[in-house]
Parts: sequence; C-alpha cells; structure tokens
Amino acid sequence: MSSTYYEKMEQSFPTRARIRKEQKRLEAAGVKYILSCWIDMLGVPKTKPVPLCDFEPLCLGRGPQFAVHSVSFVPELGPADSDQIPVPDLDTLVICPWDPTCAWVFADLWWEGKPYNLCPRQALKRAIRDAEKKGYAMMAGVEPEFITMQWDEKGQPVKAFDDDPAEGEGLRPRRQAFGYDVEYSIDAMSFLGELIDILNDMGWGLHDVVAEGAYSQFELDFHYTDVLKMADRLVFLRVLLKEVAKKHGMFVTFMPKPTTGDWRSGAHMNTSLVKVGKPGKNIYEAARGKWSPAAFHAIGGMMKHGAAITAIACSTVNSYNGLVPKVAGFEGGVYTWAPTHITYGANNRSAMLRMPQNRFCIENRAADMCMNPYLGLGMSLAASVDGIVNKTDPGPSVDEDLYVMDEKKQRKLTPLPRNLLEATEQLGKSSLAKEVLGEQMLSSFIAYKIDEWERYHQTTTDWELQEYLRLF
Repeated sequence: MSSTYYEKMEQSFPTRARIRKEQKRLEAAGVKYILSCWIDMLGVPKTKPVPLCDFEPLCLGRGPQFAVHSVSFVPELGPADSDQIPVPDLDTLVICPWDPTCAWVFADLWWEGKPYNLCPRQALKRAIRDAEKKGYAMMAGVEPEFITMQWDEKGQPVKAFDDDPAEGEGLRPRRQAFGYDVEYSIDAMSFLGELIDILNDMGWGLHDVVAEGAYSQFELDFHYTDVLKMADRLVFLRVLLKEVAKKHGMFVTFMPKPTTGDWRSGAHMNTSLVKVGKPGKNIYEAARGKWSPAAFHAIGGMMKHGAAITAIACSTVNSYNGLVPKVAGFEGGVYTWAPTHITYGANNRSAMLRMPQNRFCIENRAADMCMNPYLGLGMSLAASVDGIVNKTDPGPSVDEDLYVMDEKKQRKLTPLPRNLLEATEQLGKSSLAKEVLGEQMLSSFIAYKIDEWERYHQTTTDWELQEYLRLF
C-alpha cells in the first residue's frame, strides 16, 4: 500500500511497466470496466466508470475529471475554477467480487498539480507523513456493525432476520434474544457465508462473524493492518455489503440507531503504534504482558482531543442517540454498553477508550459506520502521537461501570458530546482538527454539519407529535 504523500501529481503516477502489467492481468480475468473511486468529505466513494482500454490514461492523470466543488458542500471554488483529477493507487486495485467485469481502485484527488485540499485520503496520507517524521506509524482495526433489512409488502423497511410477532399479535420474548444466537446465525449463513468467503479470498483475515444485540444486526471481525489500508477497507466494505445484500433481496443500513429499541451499530477503532523501521514491534506492549508508558500517553492524547475525534467518528444527528447509558424498553435489558464519557479503563466498555484484555491496542468505542474513516483514523493517529510526544498524562484508569457510578465521581469526568451541535462546536475549537483536515476542509465539514443540525432541529418529529399534540 503506497501511503506516501506526494507534493506534485506527476510523482504519484505508476510506472508504465506497472500499468501494462496490471492491465494484462485485468484483461486475462475478463474485466471490462474500471471504477476509479475518490472519497468525498463524508467518506462516500464517487466515480465515473472507465473502459479498460482507457486504463493507461486514467493512471497518468488523463482520465475523467470532476468538479468536486459543485457536489460536496465545498464552496471554496466556483464554476470558473479548474476541476479535480483523480490518480489511482494501483496498490488498491481489486476485481469487484459482486461483478467480475468491474475492477475497483482507490484514487487520490489533485487540483492544478497539487494535492487537493478537500481530499480526505490525501489528508490521512499527510497525517501519516507527519507521524513518520516524529518516528511513528499506526496500525488499525475496525469492528464494523450493521443491520440487514428488507422491504415488506407495504413498502416499509423491516428487519431481514426477525421472526418475532408484531406487538399484540403473539408471544414475544421478555428479553431480546438475538445476540450470539445460533439459530439466527444459521438462518443468515447464505448471506454471511458469502461475505466470509469473499473477505478471506481478498486476504483480509476474517476471524468471525457476530450476531449482535439487535435483531438482524451483525459484526465482522477481520485482521488489523496499516492505517491507510484499514480506511480503504472500511469504505470498500460498505459498498461490498450493500451489493451482496441486494443479491439476497435485502439492504444494509449503517445508521447507528434505526429505531429507539435497537442496539447501536458502532465501528470501534482499535489502534496501536509502531516505531518507523520496526514494523513488527507494538510500542503499547511492555515486558511481561504489561502496558507501556507510551500507551498511556497515547490515551492521554486521545482524551485531550476526545470531543473533536468524536465529532468526526460520530458524525450524524442519529449517532448521539446511541451514546447514552440506558434506553427505556431496550431490547435485551436496560443498559446500552455504549460509551458515555471521555475517559479510559481496563476492559471498560462504558468508557470512550477501552484497554482490551486480549490485545495491546486502544479501542475507541465512540465511533460508528457513518464516519469518514480517513478523517477518523487521521485524527486518532495525530492525537496518539501528540500524546506520546508531549507525554500527556491520562490520569487514573476508570474501572467502574460508568452507568451506575456514584454521581459525585461521575461529575469529575468529561462526558462525551450530547449531540451533533455540541460535538461540532468542539471540533471548531480544535487545533488538531485544523492540522489534520486543513483549514478549508474543516470549515466545509463544520458548515455541512451545522446545516445538518439546523435542518434536524427545525423538523417536527413523530416523537414530538405523540408527546405534545394532544397534551397541551
């Protein structure tokens, strides 16, 4: 994976020998079309399909161009400005498992020969470069959770794997029984088995698939890798899941809380650091199975910048419906197992940052599948290195259940932002976010999220109608 941050577009071009080699491989495999995908500010891939005969021009910056500033809430350029040029990273080239006539490749955006300042993939590469200058590189794993759904005969979305009768139409279990359930896992194996085979064929090292807490909710656990490759994998996975689900008459949602009683769908980010030049040595692991001082300093950095990281990693209005300690009428009990405070603990799932008992990485639990992974992981990298360089003290570990902790103790801790507005306001104050995203991308991201909040805040919801329409 080429994570090098180039200053000039020509430096990023692959050699003609590499281009010819890859084109011959694709031709032999029956590929006809190339999806060269750049990433927008929200982490969504965009493309213009290109015939394979135009593969070489595409790789040399003579393929499709895009007026990115016209579609992505980035108004710093106007209709008279130059377009953006995507240059593919051939280290990411794969044949699409859902359609072998198409190949997928991630691209970086360039503008007038320079890295485009609103390209999230370039922003992560820049963060990687800055960390390497200080001697560090990041490894990352993400735990993606999602809910599979389908349309019923009335055209309404329903859970794809939920055989409980509707309210008032039969016996329902007193407690939600989906988590780890064998029967539901078997029922879903036609879908899950196809995903397992695809991800293992791609070399992702899939370890297991989990039937999660909500009906029809699943998690895929695959091996960690370097931070850029993991960001690429998460974006590709979101598309892969949607395409495979379509084949089974379903669709996938990454919305964190589709209904009030659902368990939240998260995307916990597990990160560790290595020293540049020593890729196999995790610096968070000390002798005799202990955590190193560097790990605690990295935690200190992530806590220092916790609100800004959360604004990126929990990027929607709906995200904050899940960052609460308990839910009335919750499927499976009362407590959510979601993080509520910017603190850390040994295997404490109620804290933002968890130190797992079975691996030496920092698990940030305040993240979901709607995040832009390039920005979320870029912020995590920069915050971790900042903590180590400045030897930031995270304070004592909080190893109590935050949901039931004594109120006096809890008041001494910093809560996670309560909503998107609070998170966005904290993001706007973050010098680290300005460094990682750049001033213009940060400004555009904040403008988009303020607009999202205001549109939500001006909308009359079903809850408000039920609560107030006949009460007053």
